[in-house]
Amino acid sequence: MKTSAAVPTFQDSRTGILQHTGHYDMYSGNIKDVKKFLEKMVDGTLILMASYDDPATKLDEETRNLFSSYGSSYAKKVGFRDSWTFVGGKAIKHKSPFEQHIKNDKETNKYDGWPEVLEMEGCIPRKMD
Repeated sequence: MKTSAAVPTFQDSRTGILQHTGHYDMYSGNIKDVKKFLEKMVDGTLILMASYDDPATKLDEETRNLFSSYGSSYAKKVGFRDSWTFVGGKAIKHKSPFEQHIKNDKETNKYDGWPEVLEMEGCIPRKMD
């Protein structure tokens, strides 16, 4: 049973067509699978990512840098049982405005051992040539 995960998807930023979906155990799984998934991205691809339970235990520096290169402001800070959602893209020039992060803190967690649930909504612009 996979209990902790990052659930990223790839979407073409011009057409909106879903290209790939993944589910990765970030607590006891193999980080190489996540890296392979992230390295498949080509220019013009969006990544939509949501985590649950634990997004960070297996994140190494290389994988954090990949997320950062796709526009994440929090990839290098995400810790054990943090809540994290992110939308970014390959060859993005600036940090993504579509990202949320809540730190796991036993003093402020809403649920027993976990922070508040994140919800994100908005309109992601299409890439235009």
